[in-house]
Amino acid sequence: MADDSKDVFNQIAPGWYSFRHRSIFGRELTILARRWRDGNLLNLGCAHGPDFFPFRHSFELYGVDFSPEMLNLARRYAQKYSFEVALSLADVRHLPYPNGTFDWAVSVATYHHIEGRAERQKALNELRRVLKPGSEAFITVWNRWQPRFWFKPKEVSVPWRKKGKTLYRYYYLFSYAELEKLARSAGFEVIKSFPENSYHFPVKLFSRNICLLLKKSG
Repeated sequence: MADDSKDVFNQIAPGWYSFRHRSIFGRELTILARRWRDGNLLNLGCAHGPDFFPFRHSFELYGVDFSPEMLNLARRYAQKYSFEVALSLADVRHLPYPNGTFDWAVSVATYHHIEGRAERQKALNELRRVLKPGSEAFITVWNRWQPRFWFKPKEVSVPWRKKGKTLYRYYYLFSYAELEKLARSAGFEVIKSFPENSYHFPVKLFSRNICLLLKKSG
């Protein structure tokens, strides 16, 4: 059984800062930084901040996370790499911003930690709410059909080992079709649905991650 998510991420934050010091989606985010060029950008579930890195020069940066320890490390990360970011302690289902605040958004490996379909839908609805019309968002989640989960249920507890003890993180494993449907139900247009850049097989179904580039229409 997964442990309390906020407590778990507070505990793993220092190790995560070292283990994931650069984003595993660095190439994808760099391409987006060139595509989007500038504007104000929201990072949902920003953790210790590596996904800000490609946007640090030309964007006004904002981030939310529900883990105080992750946000403390995000401040350290921003100081280390000399960029400014406005960070908020918040749940992605209840964002502390007015409607239509942001030009762009990214959310890397966040929505698969939310339990319950209605709650996941609420989080996508909130993302759409805080974006301006015509804005785009990039999100990633773990794929249900990556080989290591073929014989597992759609909800799994994934271990993180820390100094002799094991913590468990909740994951909901999406399929491509399910994530696309959830995004469309929130009012997004799916511009592109694709695997991570490091996945080199012709059939995207078995990728480790599902990536969506979304647009808020109207």
